[in-house]
Amino acid sequence: MSDRLVLADWGTSNLRLWVLDAGGQVCAHAASPDGADGLTPPDYAPLLRARLHAMGLAESNDLPVVICGMAGAWRGWREAGYARVPAAPAACLDAASAFTEAGLHVRILPGLAFEDADRPDVMRGEETQLLGFLATEPAFSGLLCLPGTHNKWVKLQAGRVMHFHTAMTGELFALLAHHSVLRHVIGDASGFAPDHPAFAAGVEAALAHPARWPLALFPVRAAGLLAGEKGAAAAARLSGLLIGAELAAALEGEAVQEMVLLASGKLAPLYAQALARTGRACRLLEAEPLTLAGLEQAARHLFPAFFQG
Repeated sequence: MSDRLVLADWGTSNLRLWVLDAGGQVCAHAASPDGADGLTPPDYAPLLRARLHAMGLAESNDLPVVICGMAGAWRGWREAGYARVPAAPAACLDAASAFTEAGLHVRILPGLAFEDADRPDVMRGEETQLLGFLATEPAFSGLLCLPGTHNKWVKLQAGRVMHFHTAMTGELFALLAHHSVLRHVIGDASGFAPDHPAFAAGVEAALAHPARWPLALFPVRAAGLLAGEKGAAAAARLSGLLIGAELAAALEGEAVQEMVLLASGKLAPLYAQALARTGRACRLLEAEPLTLAGLEQAARHLFPAFFQG
């Protein structure tokens, strides 16, 4: 076996790669916009080889690779399927899709599925963050929030995923901000400060009257026309309304004692501020290191010989 091992988080829009040396330490890291969206199965191996070559990794015909994310979707490199919950994420690793192509010994991690008659749900990629989180808190019980384009709310009990739900808040914001009548007051505003007063006002309005949020959207346009609240202010209010409505729905009936926010980038302070306004205590952990930790945990299980020297 090669003296290098590759870890990959292959999302819809981006590819993140880490290379481990024989001691299990990260010796190279790279990110690129080579997401799974638009790729066909024959594209993956040569693209991965090209990116690894650019990172200085010598050609090898015996290279172990562990991948999470959309490369395992039904339109990805090779479908990895879903493991059903309730389950501990680590117990699902044996369901990884295993194959060899172009000298790459590939293992693609399965997603998780919650089979519920009223609210069925799936996740792919986030389960690896859960695996990384549970590596240091294996007996955790509580509620996790994983913001993204499609936000995940995960209920854990003694380290087992009991159920989870997805909120399409990020995608809804993008659709409303750029493809609805609200685009005329939001314009090209791509971001806003987390402490923007319009964001706080939007969160408070949605938390106070969560069932009314559809009626609060058009007033974003009206405020732009009548009060000059445009650009970043309009974007902030819209974001606050959507996030506030999401929190109200996700936390309804949840009497959990502990909450953890697994987030990175601009969403981390937004969700932290919004959660603080609910009165719930919440810890914030950086998400990207958890993805790496989860991939490392998976690699140790799937390629134990590599770590035994």
